[in-house]
Amino acid sequence: MKMGRFRLGMRTIKTAIAVMLCILLFHFLDRGQPLIAALSAVFSLRQDLTTTISFGKSRVLGNTIGGGTAIFYFLTKQYFQNDFLIELFVLPALVIFVIVFSDGINNNSGIISAIATMLLITSSVPQGESIIFALDRVLDTFIGTLVALSINFVIRPPEEEKKDEIQEDLVVLRQKELELKAMLEEVQGEISEQEKQEK
Repeated sequence: MKMGRFRLGMRTIKTAIAVMLCILLFHFLDRGQPLIAALSAVFSLRQDLTTTISFGKSRVLGNTIGGGTAIFYFLTKQYFQNDFLIELFVLPALVIFVIVFSDGINNNSGIISAIATMLLITSSVPQGESIIFALDRVLDTFIGTLVALSINFVIRPPEEEKKDEIQEDLVVLRQKELELKAMLEEVQGEISEQEKQEK
């Protein structure tokens, strides 16, 4: 549905349903606040099941890396009696680790989700809580991803909307292709200039 420049598409509706399901699930399971699960569902939800599964794998791996580093941070902070310097130096070091490790295992599309998971968990665990609380937050990220996968399995976009999304993606790709060509020509020009100067 379009209103001028504004469009209410199936992905928008599915995202709202994912958030609603996370809220309902957490309410009935008495799991506390659904913030991490809802954000996880929003990050994972894509236009169709195939893309969601592909991105979901990357997201699950990112969640695992982010959750693991968050638990490491949690244990380190407990060991040093919640010293502020641990937060100041270890957390940024873990951000570097997550980026380098994710890049090293070729999970570049999961870097943002890994860092977001780590930061959400590390900032949401109150001082003095047990490791079970941190593990529950890791589980919340998996719940959100599972909700997104389930919604895309059940609710499929209409064929017309798929075509529109593909057309929009093609426009973006063509624009990026033009930008890359311009950059390539610029680099080739600089190389030619440098070769002339060396002669």
